[in-house]
This record gives sequence, C-alpha cells and structure tokens, in this order.
Amino acid sequence: MEGESTRQQKVARQLQRDLAEIIRAKGTAVFGGAMISVTAVRISPDLSVAKVYVSIFPSSKVKEAFAIVEASAKSIRGELGKRVSKQLRIVPDLNFLIDDSLDYVEHIDELLKK
Repeated sequence: MEGESTRQQKVARQLQRDLAEIIRAKGTAVFGGAMISVTAVRISPDLSVAKVYVSIFPSSKVKEAFAIVEASAKSIRGELGKRVSKQLRIVPDLNFLIDDSLDYVEHIDELLKK
C-alpha cells in the first residue's frame, strides 16, 4: 500500500469488494467445490492493471480452482465492467495471483507443534 495514491487505494478496495461478490455469486460448484476469497487487490498507477490475490480453500484444490479462475478471467472482467463502468473510464486487466499466506501460517503452526 505504501506509495499508492488515495485514488489507487479506493479503487483497489472497490474492486476487491466487487470481485468478491462476482466470485461468490458464481458459487463453489463453478470452481470445483473450492471456496475462493479475494484477499487483496493492487492496482497500477494508471488504473489499467489489477493484481487480484485470491485465497483458495481447501488447499488440496488450489491448482484446479486457480486454473478455473484464470480461465474465467474474461467473464469476471466483463461482469466487473458492468459494475464499475460509472466510476472508471477503463476496466483494468485482471492478473490473478494465489495468496498463499494462509498456507504459510499453517506451515508455521505445524513447525511449532513439533
């Protein structure tokens, strides 16, 4: 967040909310039974590219569900466009990334139990 303008932060927060709703509306069945959460969005200074961090549960379905998310990126962006067309001149390109911080936390917990 450091170095981001207030506008970038506001747009990123709005995109995060909208993307979370879009993905939730699609339902877990679309993503092979996995639950997908949008954990963060980082947007470029010109608002043309958004890095969308998603957390996928259970971790056994990460590869399968993430492949579906990436394959659905165009339709997700289209849906996003309908929601933000009044606020943004251009709908940002969406780059989905896996937020594995939960896996990291689980790993640390496992190490601490030993």
